[in-house]
Amino acid sequence: MVLAGFYNDPEFANVDSTENGSVPFRGTILRNKSGKISSPVKEEPCVSCTTFNILAPIYKRLDQQNQSIRESDFRAFWLSRNERIVDWLLYESSSIICLQEFWVGNEELVHMFEDRLGAAGYETFKLARTNNRGDGLLTAIHKDYFRVLNHKELLFNDCGDRVAQLLHVQSVVPFAISQNCCVEQEILIVNTHLLFPHDSSLSVVRLHQVYQILLYLETYQKENKLTQMPVILCGDWNGSKRGHVYKFLRSQGFVSSYDIAHEYTSTAYADKWVSHRNHRGNICGVDFIWLRNPNKSRKPLKISWAEAAFGIIKFQLQKASLAERDAFAFLRADNNVNHITYSAFCDALRQVNLTGLSYGLSFQDTKYLWLQADFDGNGVLDYEEFKRIWNSTWSEHMDGDCSSDNLNEGKEEVAIGFAVKNAALFPREVEKGIWPENYSLSDHARLTAVFSPVRLRCPQRNL
Repeated sequence: MVLAGFYNDPEFANVDSTENGSVPFRGTILRNKSGKISSPVKEEPCVSCTTFNILAPIYKRLDQQNQSIRESDFRAFWLSRNERIVDWLLYESSSIICLQEFWVGNEELVHMFEDRLGAAGYETFKLARTNNRGDGLLTAIHKDYFRVLNHKELLFNDCGDRVAQLLHVQSVVPFAISQNCCVEQEILIVNTHLLFPHDSSLSVVRLHQVYQILLYLETYQKENKLTQMPVILCGDWNGSKRGHVYKFLRSQGFVSSYDIAHEYTSTAYADKWVSHRNHRGNICGVDFIWLRNPNKSRKPLKISWAEAAFGIIKFQLQKASLAERDAFAFLRADNNVNHITYSAFCDALRQVNLTGLSYGLSFQDTKYLWLQADFDGNGVLDYEEFKRIWNSTWSEHMDGDCSSDNLNEGKEEVAIGFAVKNAALFPREVEKGIWPENYSLSDHARLTAVFSPVRLRCPQRNL
């Protein structure tokens, strides 16, 4: 068994050792000599956020030759590893902690996390995946930074039994919006863990999960009359910068904090860093802390979803070795007509495994995509309409700092957003695209980002 040397792993060294220099950030709270938070302050306080998939013991394999042997069968092993995880989290002392694959099914482990984080000043919220999968999410908010105004649970009820947490928080230390005015800024935080893409056709499920999160955020803000506030999305997204989910989030005004901090501005940098070695042995970058400031532009949500869905359709057709002309012929089912009918369109999607399955595109989804593609509304798609969706030119691209959707023209207001001050992955080798063989704290790296508040002028939105 591959258990020898477990306690010699350098990741299990005491956090007060010389390895402290490897910890990306620690304690961004500004305090006075008495230990109280300094308020007001001349320099705005920073806030930090850590996301970490901590690999539930029920999934951690201890013997590659016999994969039925899991860490969950050895209390000393899973307890020691998870205690070290908490050691690192407490040493970093992030304002916001978002954990995935938290073993909610084990009361001893749950109590250990809740007790230790609680004693350090955190308020914790856990959420199990549906259908008793055993793991779930844990989000911890440090009470020195934020008070929690609301906590919502999102159950996707689809393939993979995935869930998400939404926390509406308010800053304890006021942020200055002018020399004479400070506000206790409100922020929306999401923690989630998306479905693993065991098959490329499952991309549509992951896209649907993200769409549901963003729709819930939009609905929550409208129902509570919340307008100008930053949104932070954390978690294991099980997809890279080249994926459809990444592009979908970018079209909705979100930026990857790590990529912003390191000026990785295009997909050309997609392989510069990794954060996960999956069960197939592949290394990839899938853990993100997304930020959307209140002044960022975004397309209408349903339009962005349709563009991403068309991207998945194109990918599936290309996977079947179909170029543009061949794909058009495939979609029109080789009928002796020069257009695509709705029935042929539906049949083609079924053949590439995007419909006809419990987790695929629904009838309503397919109908919506058809209506968007049928630009002239004549009930069929000609080749020019097909090219619009094949080349993603059917919708105007927006990438500015004001949205054309739901704006109150001519009226501006001052809002607080965040600038990405820094971001780091640990172990640090992953920042160079290398997975260290002596790292066994998890099969994911920790990602921590530090944000500093900035004042923004934003057009008023009509919610």
